[in-house]
Amino acid sequence: MDSCESEDLEKFLMNVDQISELVKELNSADVAAQEKAVEKADCLVASMEKEKASKRHIDRTVINHNPPRGSSPVNAAYVPSESREDFMRALDKDAEERRMRRQVKEKQANALKEKGNKAFALGDYEMAVKMYTEGLEQLRDMPALYTNRAQAHIKLEKHKEAISDCEWALKCNHMCIKAYVHMGRAHLGLKNFIESRLCYEKILDIAPEHETLVKDYLTRVDLEEKKSLQEQTALRELNDGKEGAVVIPELLRKLDRPNEHNLYYCGGIELLTQAVTDSTGQTLFRLNNGFSVIAGNKNIKSCLAQTSKELHSEELSVSVLRLWKMVCSGNEENQQLLLQCPSTREQIVQLLTSTSLAVQQECLTLVCMYCQTQHGRRLVTENLDLLRMVELLMDCVCKEDKSGTMALAILENLAGENKFRIQSRGSITKVFAPPFEHLLENVAGSSQDLLPCLISVIGAMSVDEVIITKLASREEFWKSLFSAMGWCASCEYRNALYPLLGLMINIASNQTPIIQEYAVVGCKKCVDLLSDPDGGIITRAAGLLSVVLPKSPALTQEIVQQGVVKKLLRILKGKGQTSSRYSIKALAVCTASGQQACEELIKLDMRLVTMRKLLGSSDELVVGNAALCLGHCLVVQGAAASLLGTDCVMLLLRLVAGKANRADVQQNAAITLGKLCRAEPRHIVKLRELNGLEILHSCMKLIM
Repeated sequence: MDSCESEDLEKFLMNVDQISELVKELNSADVAAQEKAVEKADCLVASMEKEKASKRHIDRTVINHNPPRGSSPVNAAYVPSESREDFMRALDKDAEERRMRRQVKEKQANALKEKGNKAFALGDYEMAVKMYTEGLEQLRDMPALYTNRAQAHIKLEKHKEAISDCEWALKCNHMCIKAYVHMGRAHLGLKNFIESRLCYEKILDIAPEHETLVKDYLTRVDLEEKKSLQEQTALRELNDGKEGAVVIPELLRKLDRPNEHNLYYCGGIELLTQAVTDSTGQTLFRLNNGFSVIAGNKNIKSCLAQTSKELHSEELSVSVLRLWKMVCSGNEENQQLLLQCPSTREQIVQLLTSTSLAVQQECLTLVCMYCQTQHGRRLVTENLDLLRMVELLMDCVCKEDKSGTMALAILENLAGENKFRIQSRGSITKVFAPPFEHLLENVAGSSQDLLPCLISVIGAMSVDEVIITKLASREEFWKSLFSAMGWCASCEYRNALYPLLGLMINIASNQTPIIQEYAVVGCKKCVDLLSDPDGGIITRAAGLLSVVLPKSPALTQEIVQQGVVKKLLRILKGKGQTSSRYSIKALAVCTASGQQACEELIKLDMRLVTMRKLLGSSDELVVGNAALCLGHCLVVQGAAASLLGTDCVMLLLRLVAGKANRADVQQNAAITLGKLCRAEPRHIVKLRELNGLEILHSCMKLIM
């Protein structure tokens, strides 16, 4: 777009704005404002006619600014005194004609945009640019055409043209996020790292909710800048003739020789691995096509594919894997190049099936190195066959040797990635669950360190709602979990008990009827664990009770008879916030199940001192359940009378009148206060003293 076209577009947009303002003023109810608008319209039409005439010829007419009175206007066709209604009709007609013409142009521009999009999708970027350009000839103020053309220009490496298009898009719409995205990419292509960062940071000013996306873009800028600096340093050292820099291209030339013995390649690769000692060596390996040299060698390719019958194939495979680890360690660009090669990504997964322990361990070491960073994990999830790789990793885990430890380290790192969890949804019950269940049912024969790590993996995977639902609905899963809980509580595998209980709490929170079949045995074990010397175990045992008991009232009655109320009350008298949260919830379930639990609580906690203390907690979950538990106990004869003279009414009224984040806190407090006054009317006296009747009245709908 030349400067004349730019100027015309800006004038056109300015005129559109002026006409829009005139229409508003002409439609005003104020007569003075209408007259002013007519004068402005006269001036605007005159200026537009003058500009139009000046483009055709030079106007040499001398204008008399002070004509004599009574003189007629030069342009007889234009009558300023024309009625306002006629002028408005003419203006409306003109606006309608403009609107219709714009609709036609918009339709044509959109059709050309779609053609451009199809060409872009097919990789024909020149044609895409042509279509977008023709679209802009129809409609010059359409931001999408500019941003789409910018994207095509970037593919053609015409970064300056892309930046210009983005600037025009922003003139049309200064809030256009796509314009800043593509401008950032274009500046990155020109290695203008500062400008690229500024473009991406500008997105946060417009749309702060895109913080994650912007963070990803900024990371790419950092990686590209790092790569550029590394290449400058490497080339400088190579040009200076430094010994360490010169030897790498020489070794790669020798390794490029075909049809040599496997030991020849083994030796060359070992020397190359020793030469690549820092980022400069890694960069020179990449700049001298090191990946292509290694991947293109027929001997090396057949060894990695495990089809070679030549001697020393195993040694050559181990050497190549060690070289890959060396050239990729801490070098994001090399990591990406290695996994972008189709043959390489297939070989890495395939080598996990090797019968050679040395090859398998080197392959695991390489994948483990990738999984230690966010960038590396993203490359693994995007490029490798995850389903097949996870199957092989779980096989390694079941072997319970050194390879199993490394396989678990890989899975632990990957399990925290949302993309990995999403891709594992379909395979969770086929690949993960069966070996996990087998280990749980055979705890005595498993490694003491293996089980906690595997529990951690399954726990991280269970963050995903689809995965947790599938696991919670699996009968074999619950059977093995409760079986392992008993083993871990009574033997030397107690280090697995704490994470196991945490996993069970998370999965039991899912609504599933299957757990009821195994809950009786499990809850009895939990009651026993409430007396455990380890405070963490006690907390999680109470947590499991709090999520399992609500699912089975019959089970709750049985657990009450086991003495759970006394144990929960003892925990609540302590100072642990998490344990209090779990314990008061479990106790509320127990007291709701029948009068026996309520009577036992009142007997153990005279005048319900502990419950009243919990009403003042800073944790609203604790407060709400304490109020609920207190209300349950008021069904016991004499319980309400025992609270006369205490601060119970004041505490409950404070909760009713307070502004809790959780509505159930006020609801439970209001209901309990109502029950208290009905069970023992003398509490109403105290309520009146505190002016609480009005407050209680306002919450009557909660009490009812």
